[in-house]
Amino acid sequence: MQPTETPSDGHAEVRIVAASPEVARRVAEVLRHCFAATEQRSYPASADGGTRLQLTVDTTRAAEPARTWLETSRSTEQARRRT
Repeated sequence: MQPTETPSDGHAEVRIVAASPEVARRVAEVLRHCFAATEQRSYPASADGGTRLQLTVDTTRAAEPARTWLETSRSTEQARRRT
């Protein structure tokens, strides 16, 4: 396994492992509807088959409905910090 760099603030590195490339692409598509994302990179998951797909999402540029969910979770987190 390769050492990973920590993504810049507001970004998350996402790895999807699925039995087929189509399933991995469907999951990546959902993420792209919610967040700005880099082009996906696809790799074999293992010698037994499957697909590993990687992409980086930018949580600072969220689209609906993720924007509403992120704003709600941030409000909850800020409230917890105050108590």
